[in-house]
Amino acid sequence: MSDLHQLKREFLEYTEIEKGRSLKTVANYERYLDRFLNYSKLKDPAGVTDDVLREYRLWLNRQAATKTRDGRVATTLKKKSQNYYLIALRSFLKYCARRGVKTYAPERIELAKVAERSLDLITIDELKRLMHAADEAANAGDLKGLRDKAIMELLFSTGLRVSELCSLSRDLDLRADEFSVRGKGEKVRVVFLSESARQAVKRYLDKRADIDDALFVQTAGPIGLKKWKEEKSAKDKKAGKKHFGPSAGSSRLTARTVERIVKHYATKAGISKKVTPHVIRHSFATDLLQNGADIRSVQMLLGHANINTTQIYTHITDKQLREVHKKFHNRK
Repeated sequence: MSDLHQLKREFLEYTEIEKGRSLKTVANYERYLDRFLNYSKLKDPAGVTDDVLREYRLWLNRQAATKTRDGRVATTLKKKSQNYYLIALRSFLKYCARRGVKTYAPERIELAKVAERSLDLITIDELKRLMHAADEAANAGDLKGLRDKAIMELLFSTGLRVSELCSLSRDLDLRADEFSVRGKGEKVRVVFLSESARQAVKRYLDKRADIDDALFVQTAGPIGLKKWKEEKSAKDKKAGKKHFGPSAGSSRLTARTVERIVKHYATKAGISKKVTPHVIRHSFATDLLQNGADIRSVQMLLGHANINTTQIYTHITDKQLREVHKKFHNRK
């Protein structure tokens, strides 16, 4: 009979191959499950019981999330974070049940109640200032400015996730106003280019002199691309990272770099709020809804698997409620 550790390995392989989840998702699942297995010390799947789960949830609820510089506990693990551990465990137990392994019923694991998710948003005026800051950089005519302008326009025009943006190749057909992108769970969806985004990407690509396949790459900067690649390779080697295939040696931008670029222009525009690529994605969704788009269409454009994820935007874009308030509030 398989023990829990062997079943965990098989579950992770199933998640990666059959379910098509990303390596990052698989790594997170492994981390979440290891915490339960290390706590419970169980090997027999039948050993997962109500008592074990109750004690584990109490232990998880009391774990420190962060520490202050002097070593004191600052906060405990948030309910939302605790749920990630429970969701991973529930998925694992569902896999065991599908395999015919006698263990705890996954549907009996209830998630902790969390506060309704809030959105980080910027105003229309702040969005205009953000784009204007990128315009000024592009007007200088250098490759970096043109690249940054193309990034900002593409994020707002398509609502792409930052990982999706970074994975794009330069072989986009700019004669069309749409292209396909592979998102979460290897799902493919169509996104659409505005004319300003199409022109920004075209100007940037026309300026490119390299042969890198990536759409967005590091610019030469003060040290040059060759030296940058050498330094990056040495740093990755020291950290134990390995690169294979055509991406090895590429100067493709990382998600972290794109986040820094967006932050740079937000600061330049005088925006004190935290602005990230995902905040621009929120702006894309709210812009559509405020202008009359239906929720199902926005769901498809964002690539949400579940419409409940998209529903969060309706709380801040309900024009009808705004009109009711104006019409009936404080009339006497």
